[in-house]
Amino acid sequence: MIKKKQKAIIIHGSGGNPEECWFPWLKQKLEEDGFEAIVPAFPSDEKNQKLENWIKKMKEYSFDDETIIVGHSLGCPFILNLLEQKKFKNVYLVAGFVGLLNNQFDEVIKTFSDKTFDWEKINKNYEKIAIIYSDDDPYVKPEKALELGENLNTLPTLIKNAGHFNSESNYYEFPYLLEQIKRDNTKKPS
Repeated sequence: MIKKKQKAIIIHGSGGNPEECWFPWLKQKLEEDGFEAIVPAFPSDEKNQKLENWIKKMKEYSFDDETIIVGHSLGCPFILNLLEQKKFKNVYLVAGFVGLLNNQFDEVIKTFSDKTFDWEKINKNYEKIAIIYSDDDPYVKPEKALELGENLNTLPTLIKNAGHFNSESNYYEFPYLLEQIKRDNTKKPS
């Protein structure tokens, strides 16, 4: 019997795409470690960047409760919306937030994050969750990561001077995230 590869889905942020920052690097590294890694291209122009369009796009991909999912920035509240409906094995939220950011992006993020999330349901739909944030993120203040951690009953991990973990911050590789994914998803002998 052929063993099915564990799936990993990487979700980009607002105005993003699968080829930016650390996404291609992480995809390649995960594939080298035996994962089936996918980085969907979601609508990222202001007119079409809406929760309903991203959910529609996500339906093109198959995943199950053994799938791990990684989100960056707007990808994080998108994942929270998915977690209200579906189970994932492990969840990794980078530069994540809920609510509005009180900046120029509020209009394009509001369908994803300006809502009351069902935290009880979300917290039942994963085995492990990790939040990673930076102290000098120009878009997502550290308080947002701490608020997210409070709602998800986990302590966020601070990486100093990482900006928004994007190309603007020269984040083209993400060894810390890769090591955490590998550590959390390696089967231990019984």
